[in-house]
Amino acid sequence: MTGHQEQGPPRRQSAPAPPPAGPGLPGAFGAFSRVDLGFILAAAVLTVASVLAKGSGNVLPFVISALALALLAALVGRSVDQLADRLGPGGTGVLQSALGNLPELFVCVFALRHGLINVVTAALIGSILGNLLLVLGLAFVVGGRRHGMLRFSELRARMIMSLLILSVAAMLVPSLAHYVGAAAGHHEEALSRVTAVVLLIVFALSVPASLRREEEHQAESEETRLKADRAAEESDGSESSAGQRWPLPVAIGMLALAGVLAAYVSDLFVDALQPAMTTLHINQVFAGLVIVAIAGNAVENAVGVQLAWQQKIDHALSVTLNSPLQIALVLAPVLVLISPLIGGTAFTLVFSPMLMASVGLAVGVVAFLTFDGLSDWLEGTTMVGLYILIAAAFWWG
Repeated sequence: MTGHQEQGPPRRQSAPAPPPAGPGLPGAFGAFSRVDLGFILAAAVLTVASVLAKGSGNVLPFVISALALALLAALVGRSVDQLADRLGPGGTGVLQSALGNLPELFVCVFALRHGLINVVTAALIGSILGNLLLVLGLAFVVGGRRHGMLRFSELRARMIMSLLILSVAAMLVPSLAHYVGAAAGHHEEALSRVTAVVLLIVFALSVPASLRREEEHQAESEETRLKADRAAEESDGSESSAGQRWPLPVAIGMLALAGVLAAYVSDLFVDALQPAMTTLHINQVFAGLVIVAIAGNAVENAVGVQLAWQQKIDHALSVTLNSPLQIALVLAPVLVLISPLIGGTAFTLVFSPMLMASVGLAVGVVAFLTFDGLSDWLEGTTMVGLYILIAAAFWWG
């Protein structure tokens, strides 16, 4: 009798149960969280709007295409983050920074085809300045105000900053030869191409070493990372939805789609840039230094600050500093080598003295502030203030 009574519940439990509620939506969109779906929807709407707004004025197409480009850059970064999760923590900073610069590469390529050399040169320096001073400064402000004194690996910071100092110095050699009147200054294109090849070789050699050192550091700081993750989960329940894993085909497909759309919107953005600069009385240098740099680096702008908010300051430092490093080692050399192939004016690594002084000052300041492995919100505030002053100095040309 007791045996018959025990047979009922298993039959009732064998009925199919409804799927558990999660942060994402059911069906085909179940892989995405609500935050992901919001970004995808906004990027799609603005991409369509940027196409429809073409030719509807001098300012509106520029604003809409800039917003669309920033959201597509954020989607590229989100997709790369999902792929980097499969590669392990050591490759996250390198892969995210490399593919996160794709929108800016597209903008620079189309700008070169339109002959906007000053925009491209200023955008490269502006991206380095923006990541070093603005993004890292905001990360220190946000993290410092929430968590107090920030402690990060001085070994990691010293490794990245040392390579960045050497890379920026090498990138500026053609400019030095030009302004000091050296014989090589009369061969700017040839010297820039030699410098580009050297920088790409250094990048190829640095990737395996960087990954190994990242893995070693990851093994040493696992306990610290777990504490930071636990604190972030306790303080903000939204982390679970933002951290939802995408299936691998979805991540690859989203990266490909966002990359193609970013290339298309970049062309629209450059087309709208010239009329907007004329109407708003913005010179090419300021447009490249501030507007193009911020729109093309939306990934690092969002990710670096978010990681600092979550008390993952080592990861924030790696993502933020790897971006300007790869601009010097990869993006600038690639533009030098492909500029003869895409038409328009040949691109060289000759920057104005003001741009050279600004990037040298920024690299030196950030190296000094990060070499001790400590920072706080006040240091971050001064970094942001320095960025504003440099940007203001270029407002007049």
